[in-house]
Amino acid sequence: MNKLITSVLILTMSALATAQNNQVWSFKECIDYAIEHNITVKQSQNTLEQREIDVNTAKNSRLPNLSASASQNFSFGRGLTADNTYSNTNTTSTSFNLNTSVAIFNGFSIKYGIEMSSLELAAATEDLKRAKNDIRVAVSQAYVQILYDKEILAVALNQSQRDSLQLIRINEMAKNGKASKSEVAAQQSSLAQSRLSVVQAENKLGLALLDLTQLLELPNPEGFDIAVPDAGSLEPEILPNPDVIYEEALGIRPEIRAGELRLDYANVGISREKGAYLPSLSLSAGLGTNFYTSSGRATDNFWNQINRNFSQYIGLSLSVPIFNRFSTRNSVKTAMLNFDNQKLQLENTKKTLFKEIQQAYYNAVASQSKLNSSREAAESAELSMNLTTQKYENGKANITEYNDAKSRYLEAESNYLQARYECLYQTELVNFYRGKEIDFQR
Repeated sequence: MNKLITSVLILTMSALATAQNNQVWSFKECIDYAIEHNITVKQSQNTLEQREIDVNTAKNSRLPNLSASASQNFSFGRGLTADNTYSNTNTTSTSFNLNTSVAIFNGFSIKYGIEMSSLELAAATEDLKRAKNDIRVAVSQAYVQILYDKEILAVALNQSQRDSLQLIRINEMAKNGKASKSEVAAQQSSLAQSRLSVVQAENKLGLALLDLTQLLELPNPEGFDIAVPDAGSLEPEILPNPDVIYEEALGIRPEIRAGELRLDYANVGISREKGAYLPSLSLSAGLGTNFYTSSGRATDNFWNQINRNFSQYIGLSLSVPIFNRFSTRNSVKTAMLNFDNQKLQLENTKKTLFKEIQQAYYNAVASQSKLNSSREAAESAELSMNLTTQKYENGKANITEYNDAKSRYLEAESNYLQARYECLYQTELVNFYRGKEIDFQR
């Protein structure tokens, strides 16, 4: 009978899948799609690109600037003439200038600026990795929940099919006078409860699919389904203790690396602010010429004046800070406080990571113990239900005993499936902290 029920169940589910034309997603496809389309990941990617622009800007600050200008002026009434006398005339003047300047020394501000921008770029790269890790964990959790709900639905469908066959059998027995109307009614009630369990399982599965599609940024869960991986027998895995896992995680977790880079950034920031105590030296140069006309006076033509008035200049500018109302001193103190805050932030990040690893480790250990005990309980409950079913079919057990055995089996099977997927997820999560990719088909 069990083989018949299983065959009917498989054919039914296959027909439903074909009718609905579901798009089946593998775990890897879900991860890749989520990373590509998740909004948080996209924001981190944009931040990374902005940091690349900042590095480019900082490096280009070493280059000299170059600007060109032109001006046209009109003067009416008494004014200064070209021969340096005043008269009531209308004058016009046109000037052209080309200027450049470059910083020769500015307290290493450019050097430290490039270094700080590069550190921010590296930190943004680690932030992007962390965002991708976060979405991997979230998708993994949602994926495992769907696998669990699928198993529960399969159990519910199997039991509903059993109860349906039992009702057919009871009706036949009632026709032959071997079963009472109360037994038929009790079996009908049992079948109704089984069908309700199927509906509830379908609803839970639908919500789980909705959660995953939302993580994937899909418009709706219509036609969406996941592939069920072959996770094998899922035997408990021996895990290293939390201290060992933590030491491994310190060297690979992006949130730790990002914190260390921002600590270096804050340290360089102190040096940059101290550079304001030093003098600065800059070089400037330029070219210029002008054209001048005055009403009532003869003037050279445009090109003659442009050639005659052509001038060049080059100069050095030295600025020595003496007193700036303690602004530099306070900026240095602020940078030092920022360094201390970054150090505390890094320490807090490490403590948070250790707590997460501890929790994941003990959850995995507990789930492994729960897996073993729930597996034994499910096997015992299944054996008890099969024996009670045989007795019920032979008239040696009543409907109440049958339903009690069925309820115990369903609860034990549900607990086992929950423990199985909880163990699968928690073990993979621990391995993820150790730098391994999450894979439900190990």
